[in-house]
Amino acid sequence: MTDEAQRHSVAFEAEIIKDPLKKAEAEARNGLKQYDYGMQVVQQALDRGTFKLRVSVVLALQREALAGISAYAGNFRPAGVEILGSKHKPVEAHLVAERVEEMCDYVNDNWSDATAIHLASYIMWRLNWIHPFSDGNGRTSRILSYVVLCIKTGSILPGTPAIPEQIVENRNPYFAALDAADAAFANGKIDLSVMEELLSGMLAVQLRNAYEKAGGRL
Repeated sequence: MTDEAQRHSVAFEAEIIKDPLKKAEAEARNGLKQYDYGMQVVQQALDRGTFKLRVSVVLALQREALAGISAYAGNFRPAGVEILGSKHKPVEAHLVAERVEEMCDYVNDNWSDATAIHLASYIMWRLNWIHPFSDGNGRTSRILSYVVLCIKTGSILPGTPAIPEQIVENRNPYFAALDAADAAFANGKIDLSVMEELLSGMLAVQLRNAYEKAGGRL
C-alpha cells in the first residue's frame, strides 16, 4: 500500500444511489448510524460482562454503513476487488468468509492476554487486508477496531474527536501503518507496531481532550 491522500475499492457494485451529492449525504447519515450501532454493541457486551467477536457483528456494522446505498449492504463481496492507490491485492472472493472467521478467532483466542491496543490494531489492519466488502471496508474496520478497543478497556471511551474521526481527519499515517503491517505480513510476520503507535497516540489525544474539557490541567 502507499500513503495516498485517498484510496477506495473498485468492484462490481450494485449502487442504489447514483447521484454523488445524494450518495455523500446518505454516507454521512449512515456514518452516524454505524457509530451508534457500534456503541450499542459495546454497551451490550459491557452489560453481559463477556464478548466474542462474531462474523455477524462485522456484517452488521458494514450494513449500517451501506444501507440504502448498496445492494450488497451486510454481505461479503461476490467478486474480486481492487484498491486504487494501493499495491495490495485482497484475497479472492471465495476466501473472504474464511479469512474473516480467522480474524475473529485471532481476537477471541488472544482476548485475555493481548492488550486492547494490539487487538484494535489487528482488526484495523486485518479487515483492510482481507477487504471483504465491495464498499465500506475502511469505515467498518475503523468502527470495529474502536468497538473492540472500548469493550476490552471496559468502557465507552470519553473524549472527542474519537479515534475513527481522527483517522478520517488525516488518513496518511493510517495508510502508512497499513502499509507497514502489509510489508511485515508479506515476510511472514505479524508486526503491528506502527499501527499500535498510531492508535496509542490518537487514544491519548482523545482522553486528553476529555480531561481538559472536565477542567483538568496538564
